[in-house]
Amino acid sequence: MKLHIGGKEAKEGWKILNIQKKENVDFVGDMSDLSQFKDNSIDEIYASHVFEHVKYIDAKKTLLGVHRVLTKGGQFYISVPDMNVLFRQFLEKKKEIKTKIHIIRMIFGGQTDENDFHYFGWDFELLDSLLKNVGFKDIEKVERLSIFNNDTSDYAPYGELMSLNLIAKK
Repeated sequence: MKLHIGGKEAKEGWKILNIQKKENVDFVGDMSDLSQFKDNSIDEIYASHVFEHVKYIDAKKTLLGVHRVLTKGGQFYISVPDMNVLFRQFLEKKKEIKTKIHIIRMIFGGQTDENDFHYFGWDFELLDSLLKNVGFKDIEKVERLSIFNNDTSDYAPYGELMSLNLIAKK
């Protein structure tokens, strides 16, 4: 099985886990609790802009859960807002207020509903270290994931990609 965490778009060969029951959602649940899935049962997991919604205190447990359900050699595609990019963009003096507010919302979440809040910010060093700490190997930083249409792994609102995109192997 291939699992798209936080997804909405149906794609052949992929199942969707989302915190809200919506059209095309196969499993309702949270990334931080994958107990509904058996050990070594998923070949690929795709999580674009959902891990920042996990509280830091739960980050290691969450990634241990992802690692647990992946098959040996399975791949975890993860995309999060890149704090290095966003902080740098925010600090540019020539930005308009509406642009700065947009950047703040990319850092802290859009806050459009009770689930749209970011609890932690990641850069490569922090995320790479945590992924290795829970047992992932061969962590590769890539420019884009782009497995699904309209994901945020290739979002560049101000001429620069704002996501940190990694592929980690079990």
